[in-house]
Amino acid sequence: MPKTLLSTVAVTLTFIAFFPYIRAILKHETKPHVFSWVIWGSTTFIVFLAQIEDGGGVGAWPMGISGLITLYVAFLALMKKADTRITRTDWVFFLSAMGALPLWYFTSAPLWSVLTLTLVDLLGFGPTIRKAYSHPFDENLLFFLLFAIRNAVAITALEHYSLTTVTFPAVIAIACVALVFMTAVRRKILPKPT
Repeated sequence: MPKTLLSTVAVTLTFIAFFPYIRAILKHETKPHVFSWVIWGSTTFIVFLAQIEDGGGVGAWPMGISGLITLYVAFLALMKKADTRITRTDWVFFLSAMGALPLWYFTSAPLWSVLTLTLVDLLGFGPTIRKAYSHPFDENLLFFLLFAIRNAVAITALEHYSLTTVTFPAVIAIACVALVFMTAVRRKILPKPT
């Protein structure tokens, strides 16, 4: 399958995942944690730039588009006061991530940038995992599942395979699947709120 077609499929999956997620935020059905989304938007867009620099080509475009839309979700989370339960632990994750974010700039190689940004992005999962554990019905599992699939397709669309181009989407796909699994288990344990 041509790389351009694979990239188009990955971009399409991005929009398919985000459209109902954004609609659910606007209807107050999904309550994203603003800290996670600020971290994810920042890191995803910077990883896009590193992938472009390392020759990722059209396979990098799903990351760039996703980074911009993710920042929009962070904006919505803030404006809609989607999740106002911010704990000290959330602040630790947020400040650790934001404090580590500038490190990508000081690394001289795209690989070290991507490794740093992948770690920062994983820190972004902290507030969402904490929230989903306590309030598993506040998250849209289909969104995270579609993102895992999207990342797998985006990897196949890359024009150059290296640790720089593959690490971030692969690790984040695994993190999304882990979040879906944990949240699904918690939904079976906890009663659905009425």
